[in-house]
Amino acid sequence: MPSPASRTNLDPMDSPATIDTATHQKALIGLGRDELEAEIAGLDEPAFRARQLWHWIYHRGARSFEEMTTLSKSFRAKLAGRYSLERPEATRDLLSTDGTRKWLMRFADGQEAETVLIPEGERGALCISAQVGCTLNCTFCHTGTQALVRNLTAGEIVGQIMLARDAVGEWPSPTHDRRITNIVLMGMGEPLFNYDNVAKAVKIALDGDGIAISRRRITLSTAGVVPMIERCGAELGVNLAISLHAVTDELRDVIVPLNRKYPIAALLAACRAYPGASSARRITFEYIMLDGVNDSDSDAKALVKLLEGLPAKVNLIPFNPWPGAIYECSPPARIDSFIKILQNAGLVAITRTPRGRDIMAACGQLKSDSVKQRRARRAPVV
Repeated sequence: MPSPASRTNLDPMDSPATIDTATHQKALIGLGRDELEAEIAGLDEPAFRARQLWHWIYHRGARSFEEMTTLSKSFRAKLAGRYSLERPEATRDLLSTDGTRKWLMRFADGQEAETVLIPEGERGALCISAQVGCTLNCTFCHTGTQALVRNLTAGEIVGQIMLARDAVGEWPSPTHDRRITNIVLMGMGEPLFNYDNVAKAVKIALDGDGIAISRRRITLSTAGVVPMIERCGAELGVNLAISLHAVTDELRDVIVPLNRKYPIAALLAACRAYPGASSARRITFEYIMLDGVNDSDSDAKALVKLLEGLPAKVNLIPFNPWPGAIYECSPPARIDSFIKILQNAGLVAITRTPRGRDIMAACGQLKSDSVKQRRARRAPVV
């Protein structure tokens, strides 16, 4: 059997069909324009109905067909009998003392993932998940202690954005003064192991007559699935963030086990070839600060050398604790020394301020209670 890294998606059994299991209706959220047009054609309706429906779903955020007042009553009734507009259900909604908000999203099959809204002045970044659980086993990450359950569908990925917009009252899609200005695929899971669904969801989010998030305001973070990086840049053109966290293969093999398959040299070569990367659109390198592990001055100097010639920005991430973690965060003085070495060498580098620690919403703290079901239990009874 091929390894997960050799496929754009995992086993199809890991991703549910786009059917609302409560109503047995087909879910419209997550359908691209072509798919929506095909559904409308199957109803013997004119093509412009698909454009109207798209506008109501993704631009106006309609929760029911009755809201779609530009559609005839008979057409709305036809749609209601066949289709669903259900988002994920927020079974938990937590607010941090610093304003960070975290939702536990439950999907139609009962599986769950977490989504976080991080406000920053007049801006806000929505951190969304691509999988339930994770297969990477990064030793500093709480999500890595949860086995991969399954991929999220395009509808479940887009649904996280839509539920967040419901919560902050941001419909119709505003052209300015948004509360959700940025989308970051930095939640649970590895986005490039679920590329097809992620790409479909991103294209829906980018559409100007829908959710309408600018390409420059979407960032995809990967631990380094090298074969998919160029494709991501060519097809989506979004910002790229690399979870680097170490400057030697010896250490990165331990804390980011994917490095055993795609070592640092191969990863950086893919970054140098990333379509669209430039001084104006730098690749972000995420580097978690682990006390006594990867935070020495010599590590900082090695990082400068590794990134030489790359249009790079470094985000230093103070380690965020979680139950059972084997690491501690580097002291502030050590972080200051590290970042000064980077900045003095001419690198753009910042220290990310931890947000949402009190509700376990900070970087590396996400985890749900979903458990992988046995295939035998999911198999149909014959």
